[in-house]
Amino acid sequence: MRQVTAKIIMFFILFFAACSNTQAVEITLKDTPAQVYFSPNGGATYAIVEEIGKAKSEILVQAYSFTSKEIAKALVDAHKRGVHTEIILDKSNKSPKYSAADFTRNMGVPTLIDAEHAIAHNKIMIIDKETVITGSFNFTKAEVRNAENLLILKSKELAKVYIDNWNTHKKHSEEYKGRQ
Repeated sequence: MRQVTAKIIMFFILFFAACSNTQAVEITLKDTPAQVYFSPNGGATYAIVEEIGKAKSEILVQAYSFTSKEIAKALVDAHKRGVHTEIILDKSNKSPKYSAADFTRNMGVPTLIDAEHAIAHNKIMIIDKETVITGSFNFTKAEVRNAENLLILKSKELAKVYIDNWNTHKKHSEEYKGRQ
């Protein structure tokens, strides 16, 4: 019995030690403007398209699911305006059907696939090194069907943390070559 108890205790010590090995970044946001959206029908897609339309220099995207024609078009329009735009998508975006990933790639927007993880489940945009868009909201038709949330935060400090993480994922992502 003592041997079993000792093994159980050792398991929990090792388990909690492994769980506590996080790489959390702690920042305190002061005077950070934020917009919060909830769907269905909460205006999240419109808010994202509007923020993309305001971009002046850079848009970095990470998305799990990316099927929104409105968001894809806004990203391509920003790219055409000269805004540096790059997209990292989950491997599930490789599809036999023409997709938003095909559209952005074919329109010249660098589009990458992050296949390093079981699921690359991020849903973020970083705009002009200051605006962070994140939440559970997928860049899809989630606006009309799903219960989702979206945050738009204006913070250079927060954007820097997200950019660093985005760059980490870019290093192991591969160029999306489109439908083969």
